Amino acid sequence: MNLKEKKLIIFDCDGVLFDSYEANRAFYNEIARVAGRGGIDDEEMSFCHMHTAKESIEYLFRNQPDLMERAFKVYESLDYGDFLKYMTMEPGVNECIKRLKKRFLTAISTNRSTTMPKLIKIYELDKLFDQIVCALDVKRPKPDLEGIHLIVKRLGVNLKDSVYVGDSKVDEEVAKRAGIPLIAYKNSDLNTMFHVESFWELESLFA
Repeated sequence: MNLKEKKLIIFDCDGVLFDSYEANRAFYNEIARVAGRGGIDDEEMSFCHMHTAKESIEYLFRNQPDLMERAFKVYESLDYGDFLKYMTMEPGVNECIKRLKKRFLTAISTNRSTTMPKLIKIYELDKLFDQIVCALDVKRPKPDLEGIHLIVKRLGVNLKDSVYVGDSKVDEEVAKRAGIPLIAYKNSDLNTMFHVESFWELESLFA
């Protein structure tokens, strides 16, 4: 398969553009702690890292529904900016995306919700990507294809001319449902012919 013939590269956000695992862990631990249920374990963190805030809170408090309303109030009161100190952009993102933009359209499809606008502003992601779609923009988050369809519609590109870069099983399912190639970022367990460990390696796939 010749990826150079594609027109659009769609990126997941967390785990691809950013190493945000520890930031998300601190964020959801704070929600859990203040709401009164105690810290979260690794299995719960893996779920939260791939799903929307709403889905994550519902999952974390599935066995304590009496604390659910308080948990959402805590979530609404928190400023994710306080947790950005735990977050780092993946090496090479800016340089590689800028070079790829000379030949391809670029987009983000993420299940982040209220925290995404702050992330866009701080890292000026709107200068790197032609479209950014988060959970606030759709009724049905990933693995539903609503976000992907919204991106290609806005950019006037056929879905078949797209490629998807992701790091999770949710991303694998998105690419499979869309019928487009998946480039697995730092996750050798994903079922695809394209695996990369860095943005320079990813860029070389399109050279």
